[in-house]
Amino acid sequence: MKALLSVVVVAVVVMVSAASTRAQAPAPAPAPAPAAAAPAANGLQRVAFIDVQRVLARSAAGVAAREQLEREKAGMQKEMDAKRVELEKLRDEMEKKGALLTPDARKEKQEQFERKRRDAARLADDFQKELEKKESVLLQKVLQEVSGIIERVGKEKNYYMIVEKRGAGVIYAAADADLTDEVIRAYDQQAPKGPAAAPPATGPAKKP
Repeated sequence: MKALLSVVVVAVVVMVSAASTRAQAPAPAPAPAPAAAAPAANGLQRVAFIDVQRVLARSAAGVAAREQLEREKAGMQKEMDAKRVELEKLRDEMEKKGALLTPDARKEKQEQFERKRRDAARLADDFQKELEKKESVLLQKVLQEVSGIIERVGKEKNYYMIVEKRGAGVIYAAADADLTDEVIRAYDQQAPKGPAAAPPATGPAKKP
């Protein structure tokens, strides 16, 4: 019993001593104020993307420019169709009248046909390159025009990175990370109300 009382007394003394030590110790310094909120750990909330091809397809300026490209493409196609008809007529003439022509005349017709065929192939290749170049110019123009909008949206929504979906090779992204429609709306709002300017012509100037 005495041993038990001794243990209790020792325990009480230890408790009192600890309480006295705590009372004499200086109060802990206040915790430092939290720093400015860092970007959320969840990357999907801080990283976003836009699809420039969708901006081209759906924005007012993109639609107008693409319509202009389609009109130019239709004009090129019309010219190529005329070349095709010319080649078909020349070929039919060779098949129907070839037997009546002298060897020299037949050779001349064949060389003429091959020359026109090569010219048509070169023209088709030139048209294709011209359209690709104009589309590239259009893409760069849109990127330049929306870059300020993207920067503004990124700052307003506290994103630390906005990528281009196709160029960055995005395999998966949540729908909430897609800012394309928001950028399109802002792009349309700041676009001039007049008709959109067509991409500058890049092909060789035609003589009058």
